[in-house]
Amino acid sequence: MLQNRFNAEILDRARFLGFTDWWLTAGCLAQSIWNLKTGKAPETGIEDYDLFYFDPDTSWDAEDHIISRCADLFSDLPIQIELRNQARVPIWYRQKFDLEYGAVHSASDGIDRFAYQTTAIGLRRGVDGDYRLYAPFGLDAVLEGRIIPNKVLPIASVYTAKVARWQKIWPDLDVVPWSDDSDHGKNDD
Repeated sequence: MLQNRFNAEILDRARFLGFTDWWLTAGCLAQSIWNLKTGKAPETGIEDYDLFYFDPDTSWDAEDHIISRCADLFSDLPIQIELRNQARVPIWYRQKFDLEYGAVHSASDGIDRFAYQTTAIGLRRGVDGDYRLYAPFGLDAVLEGRIIPNKVLPIASVYTAKVARWQKIWPDLDVVPWSDDSDHGKNDD
């Protein structure tokens, strides 16, 4: 994951934004692994870099201020960083997906609700320099290139669309289809 120079830069810099609860997460981590396993440059095919944080101030102004600070901090990098306050997700989620998102108490709550278990990974670097990993479903699936749905929120369309994009770049991914009549939970191997 750190062989992707952008992941490393984000982790080095984001810890100075002042958050205590934040994660670099999702595709930028998983896709870096898939790239290395398939002999591609670590940054290949990564559309954006997701940076989740938790701030109980759910005002638009507070998030906008952090987005501006983040844009300044990373302005020299030729990548797109998607910064999102996870405390704000329940505010807009129902309108976008016609589903209740549920209460959010930490940045990791957003990782837990990804449509795919495989990329439910978070990595951060503390002010002490130590790395911390959050992987509620483990790392086996991402290391094996196996995409497994996470049905905590029934958004099959998100799962299907993302998987289709990934398969164009990494055709050897083993995709478990989204099926409404079966459960592909944490212990499905």
